[in-house]
Amino acid sequence: MATFPFQTTDFPIFLAPMEAVTDAAFRRLCKSFGADVLISEFISSDALVRDIVDSQRKMLFEEDERPFGIQIFGHNEESLRGAAEIAEACRPDFIDINWGCPVKKIVTKGAGSGILRDIPKMIELTTAVVKSVKVPVTVKTRLGWDESSKPIVEVAEMLQDIGIQMLTIHGRTRSQMYSGTADWTLIGKIKENPRMRIPIVGNGDINSGEKAKAYRERYGVDGVMIGRAAIGNPFIFTEIKQYLAGEEIPTFSYEKRVEICLKHLRDAVMVKGERTAVLEMRRHYAAYFRGVPNFKEKKVKLMLAQTLAECEAVFSNCQTA
Repeated sequence: MATFPFQTTDFPIFLAPMEAVTDAAFRRLCKSFGADVLISEFISSDALVRDIVDSQRKMLFEEDERPFGIQIFGHNEESLRGAAEIAEACRPDFIDINWGCPVKKIVTKGAGSGILRDIPKMIELTTAVVKSVKVPVTVKTRLGWDESSKPIVEVAEMLQDIGIQMLTIHGRTRSQMYSGTADWTLIGKIKENPRMRIPIVGNGDINSGEKAKAYRERYGVDGVMIGRAAIGNPFIFTEIKQYLAGEEIPTFSYEKRVEICLKHLRDAVMVKGERTAVLEMRRHYAAYFRGVPNFKEKKVKLMLAQTLAECEAVFSNCQTA
């Protein structure tokens, strides 16, 4: 297996960077359930160099979150280099460049997966970042732009040759967005390339310990990254770890889920303030309580709640000691 540019386990499980999801509260919760490597929410390089407070806040992390990466995105060499230097000053274990975000407002500017239509520029901009900092630089990207353009096998080698120290690949094209099934075949081909020395992390559709094990064995990846499957489900890291270890997969009672959900919410309030935290938690509730009978009424109340106290009141009769 390839060597990671930071200390971690033999087969690390990463928490994917997700906007308005992987704030400090959620990251630390996932860490407590077994996530090995954490990454910030993705941060605009333009905003960082303009000293936007919210972007600066996204870089903050605690020592117990290590190994920790700061992810930046952009389309301009000057701002990407400047953002990398600002991020480096926060002493992360690595800086990750996002060349994979499929969101239209990012792509139309040539950032995120928009760069997949201009591979020479991707290499040029990534080279500039690698040369501007001493901390390890990594990349997260996709297979390509669409079904007719999936150059990731060649791109992986090019990125390695300019000095990146880890590559994470989401097994979809930009045109797929998050639809359909992730195709890991090309990720496997990259691992089969005898020239590849850097760690390859697979991303896309890993939602169970069984799948993590199967994909590790089938495609030979050095680690896996969990994204949407972790939303409202920090327990997935424990489930994967114990499955890989051949141990019994734990179950989490409704009461335990209430306890963890409320901790998540209260910690998020401390990090982001009450209004933002209450609004952003709404995307987590369905997953926290998936399969719980008769939860619909509580979910409706949670989606309408405007304050922490209102959310706590919904669970007032089922909190654990």
